[in-house]
Amino acid sequence: MKKGNSFFNMQALTSCISMTLVLVLLGAVVFFVLTARNLSDQVKENINITLLLSDDTTQGDVTTLQNALTKKEYIKHVSFHSKEEALKELSKDMGTDPSDFLGSNPLTASLELGLKADYANPDSIYWISKELKASPKVIDLIYQKEWVETINQWITKISLVLLILAGLLTFISFALINNTLRLSVYGKRFLIHTMKLVGARWSFIRRPFLLKGMALGLIAAITADALLYAGYMGLIQIEPALQEVVPLENQLIVGGAVLLFGLLITLVCAYFSVNKFLHMKTSAIYTA
Repeated sequence: MKKGNSFFNMQALTSCISMTLVLVLLGAVVFFVLTARNLSDQVKENINITLLLSDDTTQGDVTTLQNALTKKEYIKHVSFHSKEEALKELSKDMGTDPSDFLGSNPLTASLELGLKADYANPDSIYWISKELKASPKVIDLIYQKEWVETINQWITKISLVLLILAGLLTFISFALINNTLRLSVYGKRFLIHTMKLVGARWSFIRRPFLLKGMALGLIAAITADALLYAGYMGLIQIEPALQEVVPLENQLIVGGAVLLFGLLITLVCAYFSVNKFLHMKTSAIYTA
């Protein structure tokens, strides 16, 4: 009995280690997908729209327009730049003051708008531009159209690659965990057959295997979460600025996904592995 229990414990330990490694891999993929999404959102939110205001725009008009814009669902932030500020910035860039040889300030006051990530795409910016141009105080609207299109194309391509990678690794993870649990159940096939012969209900036979599978899944998921969290903290220690791109909330989502996946997949795999031997005929048990 001790020898059998020792073998069983070593088998359980091996299964747990295998599942932990698979879950770490899967958690890393989820982590990178979330990080890529955060990066794309940050890039999109750096896309600005500049509204050029007419010369007869008063400070009251600017305040009214700013208040109206901040209430828009697609606006993240609004900042005002006066004619004087624009001239000072241009003079700094050119190394000379244009008003010295033009006789007056050729620039106009403007409002710089930052869009929320969900609206920083060509289609949304098109109808947003039409709405903004409807204001009588806005004489023109400027944004880098080609840059917006290029960014969205690259984000779409990268998202597609990550989605395919996530799907592929999920399939591989399922297959690896399924094989691990099937080997564990295989060693108990004669016990399953004996219990079936004495009239035990299939649900009764399945129960200990399902509980063991879920227990292994839980232990593997907790261990995988601990390893992933240690890796996350290591990255933050090396480069603290990464915390802005990879907030702790992402790690909590990754931890929850790994825990859910670890429990769910081991339950499903254990169920089908036991069912395989429950449906197996006596002659097939000895040749399996």
